[in-house]
Amino acid sequence: MQLVTTIFIVALILAFMLEFWLDQRQIKHVLINRKQVPDDFADRISLEEHQKAADYTVAKTRFGSVNQVVGVFILLAWTLGGGIDALDQVWRSFAFNNILTGAGVMLSVMLISGLIELPLSAYRTFNIEQHYGFNNSNFSLFISDILKQTALSLIIGAPILLVILWLMQHMGDMWWLYVWAVWMGFSLLMLWAYPSFIAPIFNKFSPLENSDLRTRIENLLKRCGFTSNGIFIMDGSKRSSHGNAYFTGLGKNKRIVFFDTLLKSLEPEETEAVLAHELGHFKHKHIQKRIVSMAIMTLIGLGILGFLMQQASFYSGLGVSQPSQYAALILFMMVTPLFSIYLQPMFSWFSRKHEFEADAFAAEQSNAAHLIQALVKLYKENASTLTPDPLYSAFHDSHPPAPVRIAHLATSGS
Repeated sequence: MQLVTTIFIVALILAFMLEFWLDQRQIKHVLINRKQVPDDFADRISLEEHQKAADYTVAKTRFGSVNQVVGVFILLAWTLGGGIDALDQVWRSFAFNNILTGAGVMLSVMLISGLIELPLSAYRTFNIEQHYGFNNSNFSLFISDILKQTALSLIIGAPILLVILWLMQHMGDMWWLYVWAVWMGFSLLMLWAYPSFIAPIFNKFSPLENSDLRTRIENLLKRCGFTSNGIFIMDGSKRSSHGNAYFTGLGKNKRIVFFDTLLKSLEPEETEAVLAHELGHFKHKHIQKRIVSMAIMTLIGLGILGFLMQQASFYSGLGVSQPSQYAALILFMMVTPLFSIYLQPMFSWFSRKHEFEADAFAAEQSNAAHLIQALVKLYKENASTLTPDPLYSAFHDSHPPAPVRIAHLATSGS
């Protein structure tokens, strides 16, 4: 067995065992704490609501474990099972140039992977989400979304993929710097374009009409020095009863978006506090910091790929018989998660730090008590567990656990 193959198999086993172990910890911890609402929430959330959140969390986590098992078999089928190599041979038989062949192979891998994962996605939507009362979608809308996503991936993804493959082939040893620059430019373009051109394909966005709430929000925006391209209500209830709020876009194309489900459950002062939290991300430049971190990680990743592309054993050890730039790119994208999983706690820590900073800003600009009330309602309505396993949470949760976050806010407001 080649060294690359051995490293790959060991990394795959270790990553799977880690994820499975974390899942079992989460399930056990949530079930142990299912019988009693945490003291800090005893007067805010009923035992029935707490147990629903526990059961929902356990169901999602068990489903995640199944997903991991399926993912392992799919990865093995594409690599050591010869799936990528077989697709490569099929596309090479058409005698296209190297760039078109590479694009064909990569798009085929994405489409086939999407088809394989389709039953799991349908089960999550129409079984788990449906069972716990969150799914508002139907099969027609579900299929429509998939077709739209696929079409967008082809319309937007195919051209950028062709550009990347061209750069990899024609820019010599420093191709990865050119690819990095193009990819970052493309990512920034998508951030700018998403609110106005992409999101409306899937959802309807209506201007906020509630005059009292609008006045309250506009006053908050003035206090924070934030300008946007509008305040919009998104028909999130079209697909799910989960609630959320966010701002999106870059430059003058920024939008503030509230899910319609969120506005139905929150009082105006609570909505203001939630928005103040989102504005806290803006004031602390969290989006810019995430873009910079993404740029650094992407540059490092492309540098590593540049080295691996020159190693014949990288291809043969992962089931590909003929080396090529596009094969290296596919293999790298598939294998990287087996190693980057160990960086997840670091990313989660930074994300939680940002959430604490945004909460502190919201406490200054609105009222910490109002944000606490809003968060409790969101935890309740989204059936978010109040008792996640600490280690599982450190790997998977971008937001602090509910008790920690509420306690931190209570201190900020005192």
